[in-house]
Amino acid sequence: MAAEASLESLLHRGLLWRGNGREGAAGRALSSGFRELDEATGGGWPSGALVELVSPGGQGLSLLVPLLVRLGREPRWLAWVDPPWHPHAPALAARGVAVSRILQVRTAGGAEGLWAAEQLLRSGNCAVVMLWPGRLGTARLRRLQLAAEEGDCLGVLFRSPEAVAAPSPAALRLRLGSRGGKLAVEVLKRRGGWNGGRVEVPCTG
Repeated sequence: MAAEASLESLLHRGLLWRGNGREGAAGRALSSGFRELDEATGGGWPSGALVELVSPGGQGLSLLVPLLVRLGREPRWLAWVDPPWHPHAPALAARGVAVSRILQVRTAGGAEGLWAAEQLLRSGNCAVVMLWPGRLGTARLRRLQLAAEEGDCLGVLFRSPEAVAAPSPAALRLRLGSRGGKLAVEVLKRRGGWNGGRVEVPCTG
């Protein structure tokens, strides 16, 4: 019993994840629109879960564009919380994103931005919530993960390289970099599988 309790404690704190079981169900993945990335991540973006995109320059939005195009056809919002730049509507529209479904939220940052993201994730009114946070503790990440599950919403955190050293309950963690005009993607953690996969995706931004 003590061993089982210890394992459950590690799972709850995001220090351990299951290699098989309910969380690895392929039916809970949303295709990224990139075959290579879907294969490396076990199906694409995990539905109703938290994803971390780690890079020195906040890269990764282009990885989400095919999904944003599809989700924009649904009635729920595409929420952006405190992006470091103003989303360029003409460029997004040119790539097929329904800008009328974009909900941009501006806060004072810090705890206020995290609170807003948590409420949006939990609301059930958003298909995806994207956030560019600063430093985050495991407890706050766990709250965001639980909110994503409750609202059946994809939560995407754009994080700095320093975040890699800390444990996270996020279902998927990717480290991004540029290589020969492509986006190099390393899988640091994936739900229901092993990490360590590397792919190059033919996109920029």
